[in-house]
Amino acid sequence: MRAAVRRSLLAIAWLAAALVAATGVASAQEKITVTDLAGRTVEVPHGAKKVILGEGRMLYATVVLDKDNPFAQLASIGDDLPNFDPDTWNKYLARFPDAKDVPMIGAAASADFSVEKALELDVDVLVVTLGFYDKIKESGIIDTLEKAGVPTVFVDFRERPTQNTVPSILLLGRIFGKEVEAQAFADYYMAQMRRVYNVTTRLKPDERPTVFAERAAGLDPAVCCNTFGNFNFGEFVAEAGGFNIGTKYFTGVSGVLNPEALVVEDPNYILATGANWSGSNPGNIAVWLGYEADPAKAKEQLHALMQRTGFPELAAVKANRVMAIYHQFYQSPYHFVAVQALAKWLNPDKFADLDPQATFKELHERFLPFEVSGVFWTTLD
Repeated sequence: MRAAVRRSLLAIAWLAAALVAATGVASAQEKITVTDLAGRTVEVPHGAKKVILGEGRMLYATVVLDKDNPFAQLASIGDDLPNFDPDTWNKYLARFPDAKDVPMIGAAASADFSVEKALELDVDVLVVTLGFYDKIKESGIIDTLEKAGVPTVFVDFRERPTQNTVPSILLLGRIFGKEVEAQAFADYYMAQMRRVYNVTTRLKPDERPTVFAERAAGLDPAVCCNTFGNFNFGEFVAEAGGFNIGTKYFTGVSGVLNPEALVVEDPNYILATGANWSGSNPGNIAVWLGYEADPAKAKEQLHALMQRTGFPELAAVKANRVMAIYHQFYQSPYHFVAVQALAKWLNPDKFADLDPQATFKELHERFLPFEVSGVFWTTLD
């Protein structure tokens, strides 16, 4: 009798183990249906193990899903991160030396992107920024990969970031199988944005100062004045309580404002975006902002930038109402820090208790694998 019971218990244990193993296999192969930011219904692996980031700077978003092992589920990343944001890339290399072995692939919207290389990496999914949708579709990349069983998913942290960051993060959380982590960041993002929204949404039109936001100011020393429409940093200015004068001239993401028009507008405030483009654009006169930036040097560069033709005569320059801010906020889910910094700058009395630098420090402590350093915004005074 005891032997029979023992055999029955062993059989039950074996069956339970088999069920657990089978469940594990099913889970590893599980597919889920998602709706991406292009409105497409796509079937993707849940907990994808080999993801290509069509832009390396998407790492800003995916790292918050697993700050201790941010490269574990990446098959390849776009080469734009080390090219256009070397300060951040150096931070990752210092923390994760093996990151240098992660295959680099051309940005998905560039001629350098190789479908053959993507397939050689045996990838699960390609993630691309929404702004490249038309170019990617026309190139045939989506169809070619789909025929090989590799779905393409679009997210957006660039065009309409204040609308699309939360759904993009939650979508990435589902793809990576990191829903809890994605929700935690989404909750934090919404709480930080509401600290500004809850004040600026009550501002009357005449309480909103005019702002000229120059996109990548000084990247090409011969060019002025790239600016934003009602997208990207244009959104940030509006959410922070300002009026972006670019919206008077452009309905799209960006455009070039005639320098004479800038003089006529004579905005209350001037905002310039900058970064370390020393490698990608040698000879630029931009304000180098980022993890390796020096405060005195950044301020010196901003002063030099405001000596370009026409700028010294502007009221904002004369009154020192000029700020330079980290350009890469323009496609990062951390842009709530930029919105807070702008809000404090434009309406200091209404945001006396807001400390954007403390927010940035907390962001790093909670969601990023290294401490904050360097300079991410500076003013003329």
